[in-house]
Amino acid sequence: MDLRILWLVLLLIPAAQAADVPVEAASRFTESDPHLDPERAHRGYMGTVVCAECHQAEFDLWKGSDHDLAMTQATSETVLGNFDDVQIQAHGVTSRFFRRDGGYFVQTDGPDGQLRDYSIRYTFGWSPLQQYLIAFPGGRLQALGLAWDTRSPEQGGQRWFHLYPDPDPNAPMDHRNPLHWTGAEQTWNYQCADCHSTDLQKRYDPEQQVYDTRYAEINVACEACHGPGARHVDWARAQPAGENAETAAGTDAAGRGLLVDLKDRDGGLWQINPETGKPERSVIRSPQGGPHVQTETCARCHSRRGRIQDALTPTEPLHQGFRLALLDPAIYFPDGQIKDEVFVHGSFIQSRMYHQGVVCSDCHEPHRLELHAEGNAVCARCHTAARYDSTEHHHHEAGSTGAACVACHMPQRYYMVVDERADHSLRVPRPDLSLTLGTPNACNACHRDKDAAWAATAVETWYPDPAYRGSHFGEALHAADANAPDAAERLLALAADTTQPAIARASALDRLRNHADPTALMTVQRLLDDPQAQVRAQAVRFLDLADLQTRVELAWPLLSDPALTVRLEAARVLAPVMTQGVGGELADRLSAALEEYAIAEMVNADRPEAHLNLGLLAVEAGEPRVAEQAYRTALSLDRRFTPARVNLADLYRVLGRESEAEAELVAGLAAEPVTASERADLHYALGLVQVRSQRLDAALAELARAAELAPQNSRYAHVYAVALDGAGRTPEALSVLEAAQGQARTDRAILIALIQYNAKLGRADAAERWLDVLRARTPGDPALIQLEEQIKNLQDVGATESPASG
Repeated sequence: MDLRILWLVLLLIPAAQAADVPVEAASRFTESDPHLDPERAHRGYMGTVVCAECHQAEFDLWKGSDHDLAMTQATSETVLGNFDDVQIQAHGVTSRFFRRDGGYFVQTDGPDGQLRDYSIRYTFGWSPLQQYLIAFPGGRLQALGLAWDTRSPEQGGQRWFHLYPDPDPNAPMDHRNPLHWTGAEQTWNYQCADCHSTDLQKRYDPEQQVYDTRYAEINVACEACHGPGARHVDWARAQPAGENAETAAGTDAAGRGLLVDLKDRDGGLWQINPETGKPERSVIRSPQGGPHVQTETCARCHSRRGRIQDALTPTEPLHQGFRLALLDPAIYFPDGQIKDEVFVHGSFIQSRMYHQGVVCSDCHEPHRLELHAEGNAVCARCHTAARYDSTEHHHHEAGSTGAACVACHMPQRYYMVVDERADHSLRVPRPDLSLTLGTPNACNACHRDKDAAWAATAVETWYPDPAYRGSHFGEALHAADANAPDAAERLLALAADTTQPAIARASALDRLRNHADPTALMTVQRLLDDPQAQVRAQAVRFLDLADLQTRVELAWPLLSDPALTVRLEAARVLAPVMTQGVGGELADRLSAALEEYAIAEMVNADRPEAHLNLGLLAVEAGEPRVAEQAYRTALSLDRRFTPARVNLADLYRVLGRESEAEAELVAGLAAEPVTASERADLHYALGLVQVRSQRLDAALAELARAAELAPQNSRYAHVYAVALDGAGRTPEALSVLEAAQGQARTDRAILIALIQYNAKLGRADAAERWLDVLRARTPGDPALIQLEEQIKNLQDVGATESPASG
């Protein structure tokens, strides 16, 4: 077996993390920027000064923009915050901002909870807030959790504030919290750097666990979007001599040395269709080629995504370097509206405008980054004002908040406390969906004294055509989240519907994994050839639920898929083939695919999640020693990383090393994980260890604690109930199950246990009631026949034993 890259990982990963020692206040960088890459010219990066030699107008627009000011060295010209010996108290810590020896400092709690003085090295962002970066050992820069509100005093600004202002009694915001400013979640090198600087080279050394992060320019400069400009500069400087000038056609970007061409060169214009009164482009923008290069270029930063390739090639689609986040319930509402911070792209690709060919620069000036026009005027560049900017359309007083296009079609939410960001799915208000899905709507965002029913009635009165309230993909996603009986059917229909946004279809496949039925594979199989890479990737991922032969038949061809995201999923689901003794070309091809997967994970070698994924892959490929080392590395990066701890314990179980499994779980609890769900996972796994070692009393205590800490996890309640029943405490088991059923009303395992345990206690009526619930939920459930027979026998026994009347 040749898992070369996985064995290489063993050589690269260390046994323990270096000590976390804060930088002393006296330690100062030199005046030069230590992160500026002296080798940048070798990679073709020339810098904005060179670009401005010819493109002065664009340079002038960019200068002073949010891209220009994305990151700067901390100087009197760039620091906006008040450092005149001012204090702020947050989460029980009094922090002080002050100046000393020409530098900017903050006294605040460090990685051990003690107050220390820290030198501000860089500013980060400009409006509506500015953060500050502090140098730590190992090449790390940490983003301070206290930020400066740059808005005007009238807007509530010109103040210090904490980015996590709300206290959480279950997870205090102190140095032990993962979100504390000194923790890995606030490390610039991983979390923020590649979208605030040009040509960011993270340069993480996994052996030493240190960074040597460099950039070509400190901010988001010309070549961050246009790509390295050396060849273009050579072409431009050769023009006076006549070289290349005649051979480079006006539309031939490559002939002019441009790696990325973001302009429209087809002569197309947005115009009004006289028949529909709606805008359309005179030249249809193709889904392939130039126009979408612009959107995908912006999406590299303006999206919620994970990086999977170090060396990005300009013009390549997003899926060649990143995994785009799906419509996960934690970050999106079921109908695709933004919930957590998703940075625009995942919303925009849901919109009709995206699918009609609208690109970012249709609304935004790409260098100044401001809208092409103020207020409704930016929309009126394409949409006729007489039709849309009218009371007949918006039904609000002209000039009022409700008359603004964005108020209804791009509702905003606050992130980072003061940063109001618009939903770019550009949807019509759907208060009717609020009634059925519990989603927000633009109407009630303003009319907070009214309910969704009132808003739905108003919209229906204004727009009686039911087409405005048609079916929505959010109904299928919500059905899955609510464990509705028809969830699988709805998800399959959505996944197969090519008229729906690809991100919604892919999200349906992701949820389908928890609602699969025997017929699902037939539909999923067809989606392996879908034109959308995001859909193909999730279709491959679904094959986790198939047997190995089916995986090989369906996933093997996708090892050659053009999209990296698809190839990585194919490699992962095929990893168990390595345990089957394959050889020759088949083994070589699969080994190469697994290497590509491991390389993609090592892009984020500074994160425990990457090593967890490598460990899971090694387990599937039959390499337990590699898996053990990968899990150990994850824990060396974060000793409280519960997924690695639980999987390591499970690996020890498989290897028959039960005492080590138990020791790992005990150590995990001693590390004091922050969240209740993480502690629940450890208690649950520890309870199972004790069940296997026949220490039932101890196991019951651990399983009870798991169910208590994670009441939303019905599996924990079910297993605890099974253990209670095994201990002869069936009435208590029923109490646990009934409480769990209140939390998860459609959980099949809970319902079956309620039927069986009531029958066991001779409670035929109660068993019959729960059977009715299960029958209504899954009328075709194969377990129904056996359960019905069990209850019938119980009822027959009861009838036989009943005393004769009279």
